[in-house]
Amino acid sequence: MKRPSWKVAVGLLFFLGLGIGLSGSAPPKDPSENDVLLSEMQQELNRAHTDLAKLDSSLYFISYGVRDQTTAMVVGSQGSLVASSRPSVRLANVVVRDGGPALDNTHGENRFSGISFGLIALTSDKGAIARELWELTFNEYRRASETYLNVKTTTEVNAKEEDTSPDFSPEAPHVYTDLTVLPRVPDQQALESMVRRYSSWFSRYPLVYRSGVVLMADESRRYLVSTEGTRIVVPDSSVRLMIEAQTQADDGMDLMRVESFQAASLERLPAEREIGAVVEKMASDLKSLRAAPVAEPFAGPALLSGRAAAVFFHEDLGHRLEGHRQRGEQEGQTFTKKLNQEVLPEFLTVVDDPTQSTLSGVNLSGHYSYDDEGVPASRVELIQNGVLKNFLMSRMPIKGFEKSNGHGRAQANLMPTGRQANLMVISSRTVKDRDLRQKLIDEIKKQGKSYGLYFEDIQGGFTLTQGGLPQSFLVLPVLVWKVFPDGRPDELVRGVDIVGTPLAALNHILLTGEKTEVFNGICGAESGNVPVSAAAPALLFSEIEVQKRTHLLNRPPILPPPGVEMPEPPHTEGPP
Repeated sequence: MKRPSWKVAVGLLFFLGLGIGLSGSAPPKDPSENDVLLSEMQQELNRAHTDLAKLDSSLYFISYGVRDQTTAMVVGSQGSLVASSRPSVRLANVVVRDGGPALDNTHGENRFSGISFGLIALTSDKGAIARELWELTFNEYRRASETYLNVKTTTEVNAKEEDTSPDFSPEAPHVYTDLTVLPRVPDQQALESMVRRYSSWFSRYPLVYRSGVVLMADESRRYLVSTEGTRIVVPDSSVRLMIEAQTQADDGMDLMRVESFQAASLERLPAEREIGAVVEKMASDLKSLRAAPVAEPFAGPALLSGRAAAVFFHEDLGHRLEGHRQRGEQEGQTFTKKLNQEVLPEFLTVVDDPTQSTLSGVNLSGHYSYDDEGVPASRVELIQNGVLKNFLMSRMPIKGFEKSNGHGRAQANLMPTGRQANLMVISSRTVKDRDLRQKLIDEIKKQGKSYGLYFEDIQGGFTLTQGGLPQSFLVLPVLVWKVFPDGRPDELVRGVDIVGTPLAALNHILLTGEKTEVFNGICGAESGNVPVSAAAPALLFSEIEVQKRTHLLNRPPILPPPGVEMPEPPHTEGPP
């Protein structure tokens, strides 16, 4: 899971606004134009299926998906705009499955042969929409049919697979069409003014060498029709604010702080003064980190804040419970054969619930009503009282799980796979959060260690799940403290990463705090980047292993930033 930096966002902006020549006009707001798009998708789908089925009796499934969206993106630094764009686009995909549910062109490593994508007209021009869908359909059919021939040959000559589950699960068709008019994306000038103001605050901190603010406001509507009879239109709107600041220690280590906020609309973002306080803390943290000593490799007692614990569970556990990772020789299959076995301490339960939109007043990024395969979202209890019960399923079955549970997710125009949405950790062995520090100290004394670690905040992480690779994870903390059992003040350290393997790490959890905290981010995997949330209480571990982070030896800037030598600091508006 990660929160994207503003430099990455600039690259995304170039792709959206320039790289594929998108229009700057807003998408249709008249519901009748939405009706035209939906009806034309359905009509062309029916025609394609009828005509192609006459030529190829093994063609058994086609779906059309369209994401109609306007995204306003503004990037700023030091009180000035770096980029500003407001592209509108209709991203279309065609999925074709040739063969049969038991074996088709998407089998094994060929899963992504089942989808082709492109752009279709923004207007209600029926002829233009139909022609572009027709071309996509033909190209994808040719690709799918050629791949299916190869799949049949490969299956016949290879040894029998351990999991012989079908390639596709039949699901009941669903019809849900919400064509209500969405609220307009906020005025571009208003967004630009906000970004200029927020990004200017960092000019007050000369030790913050690089900084940026990204504000994205998205208005979209997702369409899906299939030959099974599914017909879905789902609207969505969101606003994301991302703030990044970086500095460099004297030994060359890059230090970063990233904060992000998400809401359904611009008005629901935190108040400006609250965001200003966050900026001030980010600058203060970076100043302290520059002076902090570098941590050494360590294995011992540790306390993770709720946010840190949420990322830990997302990386260490969540990815390994995604359904498609339980079959195929290319996957590590850490938990595949541990169904109904204890994989966590008995006081922990883990669920993934995309139907939940908020938690403790915080918007959850992983909320949706229908997944990207047209299956209704559902709450899935993955682990109950420490015992593994379920996996996150798309429409790709695995042994013992023949149906989707509404977790087939993908970035626009990629093939959906089972993915996390809102992963939540629930504990029945809790203590007051104010007592957790003393519990950590007690564990340090019990083990005879000279110190333990407290992980206050984490910026992200990644994990390895493929077969043939170490089944390990790495989590990237940004604020880590040494906690001493003899009463000495805590010591901030830098340059440390949490490492480990899942089966060992998960069994070192002793107890949790009471308050659940949320981490919103973007998760990247085979089916692209999707918004996710993870929520957990603070966790006390008997042992966490950390390693020393490598870094370049680039010297920090010799000259001070422009304006620092001035007797009066430059004037900027608003907080901090």
